[in-house]
Amino acid sequence: MSEHETPENESAQQEATAQEQAPSTEVAETEAQSAAPSEQALDGKPNEKADLIGDDEPVRHDGMDWFVLRVASNKESSVRETLLRKVQIENMSHLVNRILVPMEKTKTIKGGKQRITQTKLYPGYVFVEMRLEDDGRIPQDVFFLIKETTGVGDFVGTAGRPTPLQQHEIEKMLQDSRKPEDEPTIKLTFEKGEAVTIKEGPFEGYEGTVDELLPEKGLVRVLVTIFGRQAPVELEEWQIIKTEDA
Repeated sequence: MSEHETPENESAQQEATAQEQAPSTEVAETEAQSAAPSEQALDGKPNEKADLIGDDEPVRHDGMDWFVLRVASNKESSVRETLLRKVQIENMSHLVNRILVPMEKTKTIKGGKQRITQTKLYPGYVFVEMRLEDDGRIPQDVFFLIKETTGVGDFVGTAGRPTPLQQHEIEKMLQDSRKPEDEPTIKLTFEKGEAVTIKEGPFEGYEGTVDELLPEKGLVRVLVTIFGRQAPVELEEWQIIKTEDA
């Protein structure tokens, strides 16, 4: 340490160096909607939890069932938010309860940078928990409230009488809407033993075989024949393509 350096200066330099070396994380599109219990969900306000529900929530509330509403592509979130506001304004929470657009959070790595994205698990659909009339029809007020919403199509089922989801379908949909305990994982689309072609990097154009998947690093280890000998090369997923698709 020179006579001009102090412990405080050295600590500040170490901290700055650590920040420069830390991996970069880029957060992509986040469609944030809440799906908390009805007294919270019907405020019509987006929430950063992105359509997540609590572990203690029931599969369905008394007298209600879950139904699938077809909506225009990429309008799932706006339809949900609009319906929640309308239900609140019209005081229809006794007829319409939770409205969900289940999302999945995934992580990809490109060029050493992490990118976290949220994608819809059921594009083109919104799940609505509501109460029907005794004859299986949608209450008239609810029918017009929903049909007059931009981007809305029909419920799955016969006209005027939507088909409720079965128990196992509800449980899966609700499970998809629960908050994951772990950080998003990297989903690798390749399998061990699969033939691939390298499309980027110093080995561009080489063909090889997937030897091992390293999802924690976002890498795929490929065996490539170089100068007559097989050598393992670790590549990011975006750098390779299935040979049959090349």
